[in-house]
Amino acid sequence: MALMTLEQVRENFLAAMETLRSSKVRSALTVLGIVIGVSSVISMAAIIQGLNKFVQDKVESLGSRTYFLTRFPPGTDPSRMPQRYRVRRYFEYNYAEYIRQAAPDIEDVNTVGTRGFFLGDTNLITYEDRSVEKLIVRGAEPSYTAALPLFTIARGRFISALDEAHARPVVVLGAAISESLFPHEDPIGKTVRINGSTYEVIGTFEHEQGLFLGPGVDIFAIIPLSKFHKEYPEAKELIMIFTVPKNVNVETAQGEVIQAMRRLRRVPAGKENDFELSSPDFLSNLWNQLTGALVILTTVISSIGLLVGGIGVMNIMLISVTERTQEIGVRKAIGARRADVRLQFLLEAVALTLVGGTIGILIGAGISTLVRVTVPSVPATLSYLWVTIGFVISVSVGLFFGYYPANLAANLDPIDCLRYE
Repeated sequence: MALMTLEQVRENFLAAMETLRSSKVRSALTVLGIVIGVSSVISMAAIIQGLNKFVQDKVESLGSRTYFLTRFPPGTDPSRMPQRYRVRRYFEYNYAEYIRQAAPDIEDVNTVGTRGFFLGDTNLITYEDRSVEKLIVRGAEPSYTAALPLFTIARGRFISALDEAHARPVVVLGAAISESLFPHEDPIGKTVRINGSTYEVIGTFEHEQGLFLGPGVDIFAIIPLSKFHKEYPEAKELIMIFTVPKNVNVETAQGEVIQAMRRLRRVPAGKENDFELSSPDFLSNLWNQLTGALVILTTVISSIGLLVGGIGVMNIMLISVTERTQEIGVRKAIGARRADVRLQFLLEAVALTLVGGTIGILIGAGISTLVRVTVPSVPATLSYLWVTIGFVISVSVGLFFGYYPANLAANLDPIDCLRYE
């Protein structure tokens, strides 16, 4: 009996494929919605999975135990800052030394000053007849690269304690700036002009284009914090970066820093902090908000495609039932049961949606491969889980939208079927 059932399944599937071949245009239009729905789900899942890996790598490169103190929350647009953040006092350059003494469980504190286009500033760096305008000038202390491993020296060196102590005019350039100013020569030791002042290039960073949520290392020019303070006293938007050693409880260290900041800024007891403490996880949180919108959009697109495809399947199956009424009567006359007829038409519906699903999976795989090749930093990968989900979706649509026509065929009276013209 099991053998007969398998044989019937095989024959019905072959009959379904024959139906597809005999009505190519109609079948193609029917499965188009399934193709759109499944391919959008598969490709977006692969891309989001790749982007999640990309974002996670970025977060790890910022330092797993590195934390930021800022006047307003990370990701806030300075030009549209809410009033409750705008009225907060700016950080001072002397905060770091106080925190070092008041928070013994942290490893170090770095003060960072920034001049960037996102803060409404303009910068210009020149060498001979070449120049770069869209750059970020940052003042940093010698331990900056230890706190943020993302800033990795490729050539030369980073700012030293001597550079910081004497406010020396030295600069470390991002790879994009270096390549633009020195396309055919070694930048180390050369003199550049930044906003009119001369600096000696002492190092360059490794290539790092940045996350879509913000600028990358490639467009940074970093000078000693003491020199930055002298050159740009009007640049008051400071941030601080501190690290917590692995053998120290993170909550304890953060608590020490928060209390030190509250004392520095004279925040009354019971009042909320007038500063923000965040970790690199804020990138993940912002990304999760973006992917949430992408998932909703993909769900809507794929649902519409699957609904259209499912209605198309139901339509073609109803037409098929009408066209094959006499065939159904003959089958019932020679002993076919209702279950046999129902199974036959259900298999035809599933065969239609499986063809569409398979094409959709192949298109999704093609899109993910294209993304991976054109943007190597985003490892979009088609996982077996999503291939399985694609097939399950295809079969489910076939079963759901094919049941009514299949049940209609199964309940036809064999006498009426044989008389049907």
